[in-house]
Amino acid sequence: MVLIDSNSTVLAIGAGIPHFTLPSVDGLTIDTRLIKDPVLVVIFTCNHCPYAQAVEDRLIALGNHFDEEGAQFVLVNSNDATEYPDDSFDAMKVRYQEKGFPFPYCHDESQEVAKSFGALCTPHCFVFDENRKLRYKGRVDDNWKNPAEVKEHSLRDAIDALVKGEEPQVKEANAIGCSIKWK
Repeated sequence: MVLIDSNSTVLAIGAGIPHFTLPSVDGLTIDTRLIKDPVLVVIFTCNHCPYAQAVEDRLIALGNHFDEEGAQFVLVNSNDATEYPDDSFDAMKVRYQEKGFPFPYCHDESQEVAKSFGALCTPHCFVFDENRKLRYKGRVDDNWKNPAEVKEHSLRDAIDALVKGEEPQVKEANAIGCSIKWK
């Protein structure tokens, strides 16, 4: 496991979303062009990474909280499932059921979506406004190990600002997690 503590240089704040269409483990196909919620949160994650696993319950809580306020979450797994079978589409289906994710969990088998976003690690968050311009990128919060010790709720604060029609105060915070497993 390699710890990444960095951020995307591919997408600058204010850049438009690299739209994508991907299969979700719930049997649907997710097309970001069809999502009408005012805020779209795309999070690159996976099944096997301890950093990603550590924030899953926080993401579920955020997804549930902001669902009624107009924020749609979409999880994307771009890892090479050949080398990391825990990240296969079938394993993703199991994880989706076990965790009870209230949002789509998509498979980026070609890894083109991760490349177009400049995603570096899992988890790596990208938050877009109603015009699908990037307004935040980076980490979930400042303490992946212990939610009780979080002092900076970077992702939550960015979404909260956008659903209120405001600019996030923090637009970038280095993502912290396992490197995406490239083919």
